[in-house]
Amino acid sequence: MRIQVRRTGGFAGFERYAEVDTSGRPDAGEWRILAEKALAAGRDTPPIGVPDGFSYQITVDGRTVYCADPRLTEEQRKLISKVLKEGA
Repeated sequence: MRIQVRRTGGFAGFERYAEVDTSGRPDAGEWRILAEKALAAGRDTPPIGVPDGFSYQITVDGRTVYCADPRLTEEQRKLISKVLKEGA
């Protein structure tokens, strides 16, 4: 499973991108469950965020959803943090 996260917005307006390939990882099942829950709560179009807030594009194996602060689910927030931390 390939998970990609693109973060835009914020005070400085910098874009950040990272991806994680879970193939062969011992924790791949945990990533899959988290990704499925994050996708289920996402939107098909970018939502209107708050001034200086972050907007996110989450893509899992070609399926893309959008979400924005401060309305992230717990699963979206956790997935975004993990991908941006571990991704290259």
